[in-house]
Amino acid sequence: MSIQRQLTNERMSQIVVHSGTVYLAGQVGDDMSAGIEQQTRETLVNIERLLDLAGTDKTKLLSVTIYLKDIDADFAGMNAVWDKWLPKGIAPARATVEAKLCEPQILVELSVVAALP
Repeated sequence: MSIQRQLTNERMSQIVVHSGTVYLAGQVGDDMSAGIEQQTRETLVNIERLLDLAGTDKTKLLSVTIYLKDIDADFAGMNAVWDKWLPKGIAPARATVEAKLCEPQILVELSVVAALP
């Protein structure tokens, strides 16, 4: 079975498709000066764009790992945006952890695995 890689550079691919499964690299928002809600919204927009490029959408999510800079401060705000974004009845397997992210201003990063239709 072939492996398809999209938006690739020397370190990583933003999208990898293999055997009917789409893997996205960790995604963050665009405005790192924004608060948790805005960073989460922007991250989810980026995820939707990449899923579309891969030929799928958020209704096919299998697993999501959410990394928060400060889980105590940001869990509720992230969830408020997540709950509005995710259609009822299609919740993926999910884990949320606190992590030291690659840039100090990044509050949230999501890693996604989805199925192709």
